[in-house]
Amino acid sequence: MKEEIVIQALKNEDRKVQKWLFTKYSRLFLAICRRYVKIQEDAEDVLLEGFYKIYKNIGQFSGNGSFEGWMKRIMVNESLMFLRKNNNFKLKVEISNVEIKTNVTIQDQLQAEDIIKLLDKLPTGYRTIFNLYVIEGFKHREIAEQLGISINTSKSQLILAKKRLRVLINKQGLSDVG
Repeated sequence: MKEEIVIQALKNEDRKVQKWLFTKYSRLFLAICRRYVKIQEDAEDVLLEGFYKIYKNIGQFSGNGSFEGWMKRIMVNESLMFLRKNNNFKLKVEISNVEIKTNVTIQDQLQAEDIIKLLDKLPTGYRTIFNLYVIEGFKHREIAEQLGISINTSKSQLILAKKRLRVLINKQGLSDVG
């Protein structure tokens, strides 16, 4: 189905197109939500809330950029809103003058299920910042703004997440994270 037709049908609240969109993207978007939200049922709730926001706010999609990218951003934002509501991100661990390596090869070495299992073992703050920085490609400044933390807290949480992942990977006999 052509993107323009889908968008117009969504603006007209066409239930069949809403169902089609959900069927087409729910698996992908659930995986995104699941990377952030540990409990499957909570991730499913976030997914549904995300689709509700897509349907409700379709008029805000400007047509600039990717429609799928716009929807993914909503799913990430919904996941972050869930985490903000249910977790404390006001961590005050500060590290300055730290060099951070960003060459993470864990995705090349593990299956998606294994990555999620490893990420589930991380504390919420570590997991969230790891996802935002490594997988979503946000800068520490953007992460700090979204979570209401300092840039140094974002950096330190990423460093600690990578250290914890190294330990977990080494326990499983896999190679190292960058």
